[in-house]
Amino acid sequence: MTLKEHFSKNVVLAYPVVIGQLGHIMVSVADTMMVGRVGVIPLAAATFAGTFYHVLMLFGIGVSYAVTPLVAATKVGDQPRLMKYLQSGMVLNILLSVLMMAVGLLVSPFLQYFGQEEAVATAARPYLIIMCASMMPLMIFQTYRQFAEGLSDTFNPMVVSIFANLLNVGLNYVMIYGALGFPAMGLLGAGYATLVSRVIMAVLMWWMIRPRMKGFEWTFDWALAKKMLKIGVPSGMQYVFEVGAFATASIMVGWISAEALAAHQIALNLSAITYMCATGIAAAATIRIGNQMGLKDLKNLRIAGYTSFTLVAMFMSVSALMFILFRGELTGLYVKDAHVQSIAASLMIIAAAFQVSDGVQAVGLGILRGLTDVKVPTLVTFVSYWLLAIPGGYLLGFTFDLGIHGVWYALSGGLTLAGVLHILRFRRLTKRIKF
Repeated sequence: MTLKEHFSKNVVLAYPVVIGQLGHIMVSVADTMMVGRVGVIPLAAATFAGTFYHVLMLFGIGVSYAVTPLVAATKVGDQPRLMKYLQSGMVLNILLSVLMMAVGLLVSPFLQYFGQEEAVATAARPYLIIMCASMMPLMIFQTYRQFAEGLSDTFNPMVVSIFANLLNVGLNYVMIYGALGFPAMGLLGAGYATLVSRVIMAVLMWWMIRPRMKGFEWTFDWALAKKMLKIGVPSGMQYVFEVGAFATASIMVGWISAEALAAHQIALNLSAITYMCATGIAAAATIRIGNQMGLKDLKNLRIAGYTSFTLVAMFMSVSALMFILFRGELTGLYVKDAHVQSIAASLMIIAAAFQVSDGVQAVGLGILRGLTDVKVPTLVTFVSYWLLAIPGGYLLGFTFDLGIHGVWYALSGGLTLAGVLHILRFRRLTKRIKF
């Protein structure tokens, strides 16, 4: 393959996944924008509840990613093995969703002990419970989605995500503000809208995959399940370490004020949009690397990896420029409070500075996952975020009195370190691989 063909293949695989990933994050974006119009306290409550929910959700999504490289590396036409991956993955992910719901429910009565304003903790509790209830349909959707993407079908999951996102926005309008005879439920309305849209996502994705499942009885292969867990659990922990760091940062920012927390949520929400685009490119990179592993083609494997790094760097550079040029307009979409908007706009400058680092580290994880290398990248994420970013955020933010900006400087440093180490890891592994 020529270099142009590699880039073309990356883009063709990535753009539907990027749109699908945006489907996940745009649910949060729509909730944040529409809840922000209700008031600062509901917005801060959504942020606070999200610090717990998003850690659980992204751990589950990370575990579900194990299906993709295994399916991608399976010989074309080996339908029995493909079905075993799908079925075993489904059982594991449903069990995991029950566990994640239980954790969320156990945490919800203790939100007032995390140093937030009482009104914020009170509003966050019922919202967190509703969001946890949406875990199971989300994980069912994820299983079918990762299976389809492993078969290089990135289009159908994209269609489902777009539809569900549009439905969520419509339901938000009805349930948050009150329309069509529904009462105005505010923040809780956003939670119910998310739950309904995710149930429909799961049903639609099942309907699209259903023809492939005809003629195969449901089975559970423990050996395959263990293989998935060896890839999926470290992949999930990578998200826990990264997103958990940002969640912990949110709690620290909440110690400053509800206004600072609301501003943090706005800037984080905008950064999450570009981050999820990067994870879409990462998912495409996992497929590319998995396919080349199955073909035992080391030369094209290396080129596929490096072109994926280049693609995400180009995309995130443009995103950084947009953050700088339109920071006032973007933050103004979320809230009318001038003080909150001013803080959020200043954070967008820092967010712009770490865009490329964030994209490279996300794609690095996807590339290494395609090589089924998950343990060392998990260690890298732990060191980068929990030994550097979080302690650094506390020191800069509170010891050196840089406040919310100090917390964000430290997060930027952690992302940069992770990105550099993932590139070095890929370079080292591809020098040692021998087919």
